Amino acid sequence: MATDFVVDISDSTDIVTARQAGHELARQLGFSLTDVTMIATAISEIALNITSYAGHGEIRIGVQLRDGRQALVVYAEDDGPGIADVERAMEDGYSTGRGLGLGLPGARRLMDRLQIESRPGRGTVIEMWKWVPDDG
Repeated sequence: MATDFVVDISDSTDIVTARQAGHELARQLGFSLTDVTMIATAISEIALNITSYAGHGEIRIGVQLRDGRQALVVYAEDDGPGIADVERAMEDGYSTGRGLGLGLPGARRLMDRLQIESRPGRGTVIEMWKWVPDDG
């Protein structure tokens, strides 16, 4: 099984690299094609937010225990401007940029859990995960 993937995010090529890394790990872990696609899409949304708002950051993808269960965990961190109102940023349709406001709430719907730590001027840390499917 692959170890953690670490992808520096600064442009659209890096978004593709992070998406592919998540896709590959999810496939190796036995996720359904639908779940693999949802994980890859959530990673794309978070990576796009990094390039759009912070300019650069890092995404780590691996397997860790969460609430006593194995999960594919995506950890994204940047030192950008931060999110002034996290609760509002999680509302469908809210955007401080020119986007549709689907990034964070969309990623939350695609994954089993999503947590955000952010303060203005201090950057943002997002951790999201999807439970690894049981073998049967």
